[in-house]
Amino acid sequence: MSHQLQLEQWVAFPVEHVFPFFSNPRNLPRIMPAQSDTRIVRLDRVLPPAVEGAPSELAAGVGSIIVTSFRMFPPLPVRTQWIARIVEFEWNHHFADVQDEGPFRSWHHRHEFIAQTQHAVEGTLLRDTVEYEVGFGVLGRIANQLVVIRQMRHTFLARQRVLESLL
Repeated sequence: MSHQLQLEQWVAFPVEHVFPFFSNPRNLPRIMPAQSDTRIVRLDRVLPPAVEGAPSELAAGVGSIIVTSFRMFPPLPVRTQWIARIVEFEWNHHFADVQDEGPFRSWHHRHEFIAQTQHAVEGTLLRDTVEYEVGFGVLGRIANQLVVIRQMRHTFLARQRVLESLL
């Protein structure tokens, strides 16, 4: 059974500043919860098309492979590997990754960046849409309701708390 999670966050920084931060996979461990101890194991970066003023050399374009290792159930020391592949990339608008290997049966995560002014301040609305499937039939649906959805929300809330200081 497929599930969808959509979250939004507004930050007081322009898209041209926010998008390069997110499109650089080296920043991923910095926005993950500290207790997950996320590490980049391997990065096979395919550069996106060059755009004037955009730091292409740091971004992961379509075809990039990002291998991470993390603790799925802290404080247990057991680490899980995740292999993600970038499948969409449009400068200052969006990129998307899919899971090639990892804890889910399927995973598609679209990161959108929308210029938006709030209270006369120019900023960026970040919209994350995750479509995923846990697998394991009835047990997977139960696990999703009891653990998975809660842990995913916790991960995004942790990112929201640290993001402005990182930008």
